[in-house]
Amino acid sequence: MAIVEDCWVSEPSDLQPVMAAAKTPQSTSPPLDLVRVLEHLPDGVALLGNGYTIQWANWQMGEWCGRTSLQGCNFFESLGNPEILGPELHASTSGGRSSSTMLRTKDNRYFHVHASAVFAAAASAEQPSDAEGSLPVSGQVVVAVWDVTHTILEQQKRALIHQAGQKLADLSPAELADMTIAERIELLKSNILHYSKDLLQFDVVEIRLLDQQTGRLESLLAEGMNPEAEARILHAQPANNGVTGYVAATGRSYFCNDTTKDLLYLEGCTGAKSSLTVPLMLHEHVIGTFNVESPEPGGFSDTDLQFLEIFSRDVAAALNTLELLVAEKASTAAESIEAIHGAVALPVDDILNDAVNVMERYIGHDADVVERLQRILRNARDIKQVIQKVGEKMTPSSAHTQLRQGESRRFIAGRQILVVDSDEQVRAAAHNLLERYGCIVETARDGAEAASMVRAVGGEAYDVIIADIRLPDMTGYELLLKLQDILGTVPLVLMTGFGYDPGHSIVKARQAGIELVLFKPFRIDQLLDTVERALAIPKPVV
Repeated sequence: MAIVEDCWVSEPSDLQPVMAAAKTPQSTSPPLDLVRVLEHLPDGVALLGNGYTIQWANWQMGEWCGRTSLQGCNFFESLGNPEILGPELHASTSGGRSSSTMLRTKDNRYFHVHASAVFAAAASAEQPSDAEGSLPVSGQVVVAVWDVTHTILEQQKRALIHQAGQKLADLSPAELADMTIAERIELLKSNILHYSKDLLQFDVVEIRLLDQQTGRLESLLAEGMNPEAEARILHAQPANNGVTGYVAATGRSYFCNDTTKDLLYLEGCTGAKSSLTVPLMLHEHVIGTFNVESPEPGGFSDTDLQFLEIFSRDVAAALNTLELLVAEKASTAAESIEAIHGAVALPVDDILNDAVNVMERYIGHDADVVERLQRILRNARDIKQVIQKVGEKMTPSSAHTQLRQGESRRFIAGRQILVVDSDEQVRAAAHNLLERYGCIVETARDGAEAASMVRAVGGEAYDVIIADIRLPDMTGYELLLKLQDILGTVPLVLMTGFGYDPGHSIVKARQAGIELVLFKPFRIDQLLDTVERALAIPKPVV
C-alpha cells in the first residue's frame, strides 16, 4: 500500500480501507479504533519514526520478532538484522513517495516490506535530514510487512526441481563415450530416484514407459512397490488398468486421496492410503507415467502435483535424450556389424562352397579328410553366426528402427535360406537384407554349387532356396530337376530380371508346381513377402 497524491497504489495488504484515517495530520499515534483493527490483521504493521525506531507495532509484528513490546526498538534489529534482498527501504514525506524491499532472516524466513509516508509534519527549514535513503527526520512512516516464506520457498524449490531435472541426463561427451547403454540407463534411474527422495521427498516411486506399438506400460523404475505390482501388466487404457493406465490413456494427472474408496486404484505399495500419478509428456505426447504413493490418506497437495509435473517434464526430456543416444549408438553399432559382416559373408560362402566340393570328391575315399572338411563347414557357418549374434547384442531392438520393423517378420527369423546367383551384388544384398531379420543365409554361384550345398546340409535342409532362372551352368528349371533328385520337394523361388526368361524356366517350373517368382530389382518388402509365402507352403508328410 502506498499513498501518492491521494491515489491508492495497489499492494497485497488489508490496510487500504483503514489507513485513510492515518492521513489526519498532527497525530502522534493511530486513533484507538484504528489500533483495534490493525491489531487483528494477519499481516504486520508498524509506525516508524526517525532512524527506523518503532513507535507502535501490532501484535503480529511482536509475534514475528518474539517480543511483546517493540516500542522504541529499531525495526531491523527487532527482526534480527535480516539480509536485505531488494533496494534499501526508504520513504520520503515530501511528495508521498514509498518503497518496497525483501528481507531474509537468519532462520530462512522471508518478509516483503512496504514503507509509505503517512503524513508530513510541519518541518522547519532548519531541521536536517538523515543520509540519503533513510527515513525522514520529521514525520512518520507506516510499514506493512507480509510473511512470504511459503511462496519464496516454493519458488526456490521449483527452480531446484527444474535444475535437477536438467541434470538427469547431463553428461560430458567423455563420460558418454565410456558408458554402455545399460550404464546410462542405470545412471538416469539413480538420479531420478535421488531427486525424488531428497528433493521431492517421495519415498515410493514408480515410473513406467509406454510402448507406442503395443500400448503396454513397461516398468522402468520401482522403489517401495510390491514385487507383484511391479510385475503387473498394464496398458494405456482408461479402464481395468488402474490409475496408471488411466493417466497414460488420458494424459491427465490423477489424485487418489483414499485408496480404499477409489475404484481405479490397484495396490502398488503395501499400506498406501493415497497416490499421485502424472503423465510423462514429450511434445504433447504421453511417453509414460510417474506414480508416487503415501501411507497417509490425502497425502498429497496441489503443490506436490505442481512439483511432480515439473519434474516429470524433465524426466521425459531426459528419457528422450537417452533414447536418442541409444538409437545413435545402435545405428553406429548396426553399421559396424553390417560392414564387418559384409566383408566376411561372401568369403565365408566361398569357403563353404570350396569345402563342399572337395568333400564330395573325397567321400568314400578318406574318412579323416571328410571329417576335417565337415569341421571346416561347421566352423565357417559358426563364424557368420557369431558375427550376427554380436550384432544383435550391440544393437538393442528397443532402439533400432530396422529391428523394430523386423518384429512383424518374426516368422522368418532363424530360417535357413540358400540364394543362388552369379551376381555378387545380389548375393551380398541377400545377406544384408535377410540376415537383418534373423535369417541364416548361404549363397552359391551356380547350380552345381547349389546342389553340393544342398547335399552337404544333410538333415538340416534349407527352408527356402532362391535361384536365378539363368545360372552359368544351367537354367532355373534344370536346377529344380537336379534338386528334386536330392530333396524330392523343393522349396524354390525363381528370380528373373524384367521378366526375361528365354528358356521358359518359369513356365516349366509352374507346370512342376513352383508358383513363386521374384522379379529383379525387388524391394525389401517384396523379398520378405515372397520368403514368407514360401515358408507358408505346407511341407509334404514323409
